[in-house]
Amino acid sequence: MAKTDEAASGDAALGYEQARDELIEVVRRLEAGGTTLEESLALWERGEELAKVCRRWLEGARARLDAALAAPSDEA
Repeated sequence: MAKTDEAASGDAALGYEQARDELIEVVRRLEAGGTTLEESLALWERGEELAKVCRRWLEGARARLDAALAAPSDEA
């Protein structure tokens, strides 16, 4: 359990591009095959964590865009 908590806190510091690039590498390794079941499961779990990081970044970006679009314009 502590390992998951440590990974989650470390993932919070990842930028979107870092998480995306690592996720791409995880998917590449899974698609290539040749890993043990245990390695595959660990890669899949890591991929899920990275996908959550990316999703949080994208949701934050969407919220910022929505707020900017909803803000009253200074063009009067």
